[in-house]
Amino acid sequence: MINRTLIRFLAAVIVAFCSLPHGMSLAQPLTDDMTSLPRYTDQPSVQKDWLINSVSQKATVYQTIDNHLALSNGLITRTFSITPGGATIGLDNLTTGEALLRSISPEAVLWINDHEIKVGGLIGQPVQNYLDPTWIPQLEADPLSLKLVSWDSQPLENRFAWTPRSEWLSKPPEEAKGTMLRFSYQADEATIQQHLVRLTSDDQRQKLLDDPFTTLSQAWKLVSANDDRSASFINEGKPGEMMAPQNHPVFAEQPLPTDTRVVIARINAGTDQSTEYGPGITLVYAEDNLKLFLSPGNRSFGLLHNGSTQYFRGMDPSVSHFLRLQLEEGEVRCAVSANGKEYQTLAVVNTTAIAEKIRIGKTDPSGDATSGPKTEHIGRSRVENLVLLGDPVAPSRDMDFLRDLTVHVHYELYNGIPLLSKWITVEYDGNDEVIINNIRTEHLAVTEAESAVEHKQRWHLPPIFAQSDFAFGSMSPNASENAGVEWREDSTYTTQVNYLLKTPTVLVCEPKHGVGQEVSRGMPFESMRLWEMLYDSSDRERRGLAQRKMYRTIAPWTQENPIIMHVRSADDASVKKAIDQSADVGFEMVIMTFGSGFNIEDTTEANIQRMKALRDYAHNKGIALGGYSLLASRSIDADNDVVMPPGMKPTFGRSPCLLSEWGDRYFKTLYAFYEKTGMDILEHDGSYPGDVCASHNHPGHRGLEDSQWKQFVQIRDFYRWCRSRGIYLNVPDWYFLQGSTKIAMGYRETNWSLPREYQEIIERQNIYDGTWEKTPSMGWMFVPLVEYHGGGPAATIEPLHDHLPHYEQRLANLFGAGVQACYRGPQLYDTPETKVLVKKWVDFYKRHRRILDSDIIHLRRPDGRDYDAILHVDPMGEEKGLLMVYNPLDTPIERTLTVDLYYTGLRDKATVSTNDGGSKVMSLDGTSLQLPITIPANGQVWYVLK
Repeated sequence: MINRTLIRFLAAVIVAFCSLPHGMSLAQPLTDDMTSLPRYTDQPSVQKDWLINSVSQKATVYQTIDNHLALSNGLITRTFSITPGGATIGLDNLTTGEALLRSISPEAVLWINDHEIKVGGLIGQPVQNYLDPTWIPQLEADPLSLKLVSWDSQPLENRFAWTPRSEWLSKPPEEAKGTMLRFSYQADEATIQQHLVRLTSDDQRQKLLDDPFTTLSQAWKLVSANDDRSASFINEGKPGEMMAPQNHPVFAEQPLPTDTRVVIARINAGTDQSTEYGPGITLVYAEDNLKLFLSPGNRSFGLLHNGSTQYFRGMDPSVSHFLRLQLEEGEVRCAVSANGKEYQTLAVVNTTAIAEKIRIGKTDPSGDATSGPKTEHIGRSRVENLVLLGDPVAPSRDMDFLRDLTVHVHYELYNGIPLLSKWITVEYDGNDEVIINNIRTEHLAVTEAESAVEHKQRWHLPPIFAQSDFAFGSMSPNASENAGVEWREDSTYTTQVNYLLKTPTVLVCEPKHGVGQEVSRGMPFESMRLWEMLYDSSDRERRGLAQRKMYRTIAPWTQENPIIMHVRSADDASVKKAIDQSADVGFEMVIMTFGSGFNIEDTTEANIQRMKALRDYAHNKGIALGGYSLLASRSIDADNDVVMPPGMKPTFGRSPCLLSEWGDRYFKTLYAFYEKTGMDILEHDGSYPGDVCASHNHPGHRGLEDSQWKQFVQIRDFYRWCRSRGIYLNVPDWYFLQGSTKIAMGYRETNWSLPREYQEIIERQNIYDGTWEKTPSMGWMFVPLVEYHGGGPAATIEPLHDHLPHYEQRLANLFGAGVQACYRGPQLYDTPETKVLVKKWVDFYKRHRRILDSDIIHLRRPDGRDYDAILHVDPMGEEKGLLMVYNPLDTPIERTLTVDLYYTGLRDKATVSTNDGGSKVMSLDGTSLQLPITIPANGQVWYVLK
């Protein structure tokens, strides 16, 4: 005889097993992996200033007292829930004590085969203004999200190979160290079934109307009872806000589209205490009205049909509610919801009639506009949104690909800096392939930086610096924002102060044009990386120092700072002369510049052998050699140029597609040229700026959707290859995180056609402004030894020996800032005196190279009216500071400067030398130095601080 109890037990086991995510074992719960972790008890925090002291505390994965995971380095902590689902539940700045996370979001969102797939996350948070840790146990895993199946941690790995050029580094590069934490997510059967249900849900229907009532559409007709009581549907200029007596109708109406299948309204009862006059939706039929409404007076939902009203308990007057009418054949399904996702059906009303109009707002007990008995109470309620939906769009119901999908969410936390990185990898083990249409690697809902009731043109943003390596089209850090990083509004954050819900409170990383990437077995996809650095101050200088520290940590190649000459002719004699002169005065690199005749696309054996011979000549002199190539800011032909969608133009007005037949040949040519010649430098002008391409005839991409991502990968992989070979990259675009080393420090070509005396001040202004976000080595300047874009003899330095005072000022400006320029011309010197002058400043730079390559503190911006000054700081070096002070005036300046030496690490006393002369010990007031100075007319003075 069969044991029924045993059968029930086995059935329960089978159901439990089937509900497990694919590949997850029954044997070991996720929390068991945490038993060996150190306990995160008192938020271990760094006590010293991380910008001037080395930090001994390392990035570590901890177990919290609530059995969560905490990734912390003593400066910041990101905390994760493991059960009931994987989610970020905390982001804390330990220096300031700020808890930045206000709401839980999915760990990532992917669009695969045109389906939205969320990864992790928890739902059920009661408000989104803040996140109370005591709420976490009551939250639930999102039924539509992939589920966390495992996690692991390991030390950081290099993102790609880099061969350092130590001869251009003033100190060993700051190797990034820390900890990587990886979470793995998969779908269970319950999730797959939820997605099948979703495919016929509201978000898959045709949207006929979506009215947030920010303005009042002309389609609406306003209606109110015709008596002596005032009522308004637009209160204090806000459409949809009703101010009316308790028993008084006021509503807006318009014809209902005949193809309407679903009506959804989000309504807040506010202070209204009506019962049968409560705000809601009314459908007007030829012989009857149907009304679903809020009845705050008796804390109920009301439903009017066939002249009678039913009430359903459970309405909370303090929150907004969603009212939903689904118009099916022969019936109307009436439902309510607190969150717009899970609806409770109140009743199904049978009717064969067709609704003619829709009314939104306060109607009378029959759904019309008759007022009731007068009351003293006047209430304010609001229609927050109305959506009309049609039939389902009927997308593919095939969700089987979820069974073979694994998504890994990676976090890296670095030692000694409040910085973490995040990226996603996707693996697919099915027999076919799937298309990742797009991917959102971060959706971080944080506390607002300010609260404003009305609309603002410019918002203060939360204290997070976000930077992605999917960045192009800019010479400043906002390249990331151009491509896929932005601060967004949060329409679900309905309890924010801003009435129109416009406060920027969500940090999103998501390519704006999609990725369209194919993924198949053995061919995983890796997303762009996002770095998030938490600011600990609103001070501009301190924030800039933090950014510069970030680049030194994650892009150490940017600290290579060779001294560069741009030779304007690429014939053998001119190049060899430039090499000889560079070696004589201590320059380190020669670039065959634009317009020189250098042609990297000349693939003939004669050109390759000539370039290799010049490389050998340069190397024998200790000089690096390379040249210039133009990429995107030119046209090839109709078959190879980008095909832009209607209304769009290429960034530079014209551009080849990097995935056309020409683009494929071009990059093969670059690889071959550097492999065969062994050259050291590529100056890559007009680098890929992010243009999309709608062509279906280019061999490297399918169409518009995948064109941007695959073009980016083409140039990204080439730049990474260059770094693995020690090839230096000058690129006028923000490719630092993919291997580039310099962009323009401040670039307006026509400025170098101005008279020489103007260039001196503007040059120092460009350096002053350009080093807030960049280290000195990350930007180049320009010195027109010969005419450049016009200006004639007044703008140029040749003949060099005739303009020695100006030439020296340019050398002092640049080397004094640690900023290298492109000295463009046929020669660096023309007389022995000129040679001595150039070598003097090169020797000065090399004598103080470490401190001059270090961060700049901005003291006084150049304005041509008084002195200007910058202070280099290196608290870990022997020379802890170098103060450069310039005098643009025709008379000497004598002054006592007050200089704060905080970021040098010096306190109470400092040893100070002037112009590399004798030194003396000076007392400090804490970190403040009182320094008497004398600056000669049209000159400069420098002070070394130890």
